[in-house]
Amino acid sequence: MSARERADAVYAALLTRQGEQWVQPRVERTRRVLELLADPQRTYRVVHVTGTNGKTSTSRIVESLLRSYGLRTGLFTSPHLERFTERITIDGEPIADDAVADAWDEIEPFVDLVDAELVAAGDAPLTFFELLTVLAFVAFADAPVDVAVVEVGMGGSWDSTNTVDGDVAVIAPIGLDHADRLGGTIAEIATVKAGIIKPDAAVVSAAQTPEAEAVLRARAERVGATIAFEGEDFGLTAARLAVGGQLVDIQGLAGEYAELYLPLYGVHQGRNAALAVAAVESLIGGASQALVGDVLTDAFAQTTSPGRLQLVGAHPTVIVDAAHNPHGTVALVEALRSSFDFDEWGVVLGVLGDKDARGIVAQLQPIATHVFATAPDSERANDADAIADLAEEAGLRVTVHDDLPSAAEAAREWAAASERRAVVVAGSVVLAGEAIALAAAESWKDGWSE
Repeated sequence: MSARERADAVYAALLTRQGEQWVQPRVERTRRVLELLADPQRTYRVVHVTGTNGKTSTSRIVESLLRSYGLRTGLFTSPHLERFTERITIDGEPIADDAVADAWDEIEPFVDLVDAELVAAGDAPLTFFELLTVLAFVAFADAPVDVAVVEVGMGGSWDSTNTVDGDVAVIAPIGLDHADRLGGTIAEIATVKAGIIKPDAAVVSAAQTPEAEAVLRARAERVGATIAFEGEDFGLTAARLAVGGQLVDIQGLAGEYAELYLPLYGVHQGRNAALAVAAVESLIGGASQALVGDVLTDAFAQTTSPGRLQLVGAHPTVIVDAAHNPHGTVALVEALRSSFDFDEWGVVLGVLGDKDARGIVAQLQPIATHVFATAPDSERANDADAIADLAEEAGLRVTVHDDLPSAAEAAREWAAASERRAVVVAGSVVLAGEAIALAAAESWKDGWSE
């Protein structure tokens, strides 16, 4: 069996489990497997990242900074865009197929044992995400890495990743999402996310609503952690457009950093970068030692965030963004307005059924000239006609398309009719992954042609 076949077999085994949307507050199940494996997650330092939006981009920037410091890094993010090995990276590259298969061979005997214990207790077997988390932690120990940057899957306190004790807890902006699982208010959601703050940890947080900030401060004080907030202790002080991204000035916890090129679009990405800088300052020098200028320059220059305002097409311009909730869509719209000079946007929109599609459409309404309604390739997808109905209610011009290829073809043809038009694909991480693969297969960056 080839290395790729071995890795694909691991993914197939994971897919037989309850899916990622099956979430219960049961972190102890993941902890049980890790205990049997001698707690691999305690063999390296950890930066633990939660929040509603910006987690993945912030995690990627943190990882890039740490790697530029010469540290061997692990990065665990979710979900993936094209292949599951993207979720577990070692030194900036997706985990090798053999490495992920070897890690699975290590944990599989203990999985059977814990499954049997769970079933005997009347509980469900280990889930896809619980096992993927264990797989990542074992792979990081096997590498071995110096530091793991770990993105929370959902929430915080009872998430499978909360089996780590983060040296640094990073809190990206908190908004309303997954209300059925995390709570219907910002304070309730913040309470769940604050659960990643561990005793004696350093906490860095994006600017939050007063309700969220109060919850985070109370948790930090209760467990003896330090906490620093964007806008008060650090932050983005300037952002200017540049070719392929922006130039940013950042006031960190320990130093000032000017004229840094960040190849990501949107002021929100500049703020994510400031949050990442504060996190790395906290880990490297305890927030008392400024980062080395060359390290910052190198790290920012090689930062990527696939599926986040990613340019995948030219002539016409096509942008892909994984915005899948109203909070993320606000950032998308602001970035399209500030970073691109187009008069009309065609929006290829597909949303999963458990998301606030009406809220997403409402935020897109000011910039959407034409909505090309479709559905992501997922059993959880919202019907394209339902998305079209919401767009029509918002007063938008809309057409319905059975799948992404047909929606993208129509949108690109529409945009090619004028130099003042462009296309954005949004509404779902699944749809973003499909669009990235389709753009590569059809060479959209080579331009549109009939």
